[in-house]
Amino acid sequence: MNLQQHLLDYTLRLGDNGLILSQRLGEWCGHGPVLEQDIALTNIALDLLGQARMLLAYAGELEGLNHTDDDLAFFRDAHQFRNVLLVEQPNGDFAHTVVRQLLFDTYNFYNYQALTHSTDERLAAIAEKSLKEVTYHLRYSSEWTIRLGDGTETSHKKMQEAIDDLWMFSGELCTPNATDTALAEAGIAPDLHDIDRLVQAKLKAVLEEATLSIPENSWMQSGGKEGRHSEHLGFMLAEMQHIQRTYPGLQW
Repeated sequence: MNLQQHLLDYTLRLGDNGLILSQRLGEWCGHGPVLEQDIALTNIALDLLGQARMLLAYAGELEGLNHTDDDLAFFRDAHQFRNVLLVEQPNGDFAHTVVRQLLFDTYNFYNYQALTHSTDERLAAIAEKSLKEVTYHLRYSSEWTIRLGDGTETSHKKMQEAIDDLWMFSGELCTPNATDTALAEAGIAPDLHDIDRLVQAKLKAVLEEATLSIPENSWMQSGGKEGRHSEHLGFMLAEMQHIQRTYPGLQW
């Protein structure tokens, strides 16, 4: 791929991460453990959706085929999505949702913070606009990780189980592929090795305060960046895309 294609691939990935995680969090609407957290998760979902729209709109321009952000959201098949595997994992219980959010938010915060210095002015502007939101997201997931991890015996047990289940999806976030390497060399995207050091330090500090343990098994799942996804994404897209695929161009 040339640099333009790498930029398209990267922008799609960032947009797809936000879109898919937003859809997952939206599933909590009306089902949260308490009203305040129901609203908080929905608001985070809306933040991520807004970021996804900006990124997918930019991806459509880079692609040059007159695709809108809606086109890219509703008319691509699962193998065309570039989101990491973590964000498509099912919600599970509240502990699993909090841990999934912590793992993603930690990466997302440091990545967007670095992207504000991107040589690509459009990406830098999107990152700058999104940084206040992702800062709040990280604070929210960190505080709930600590509260539940260092809470009751039951909440601690559920949080540790969630970390044990989801940790294997965290490595993909900061493992560079050809796109990450090419864009880092061009100053467009940050070096993921630098981001990884910040992410690991933050996660270690939060989990230690939460009295939770990092799993000893270091094996990591991967493939989402290249379009190889779990079965969960297909089921999600079938639901998310149903109306637009049944009635293309439908307007309310």
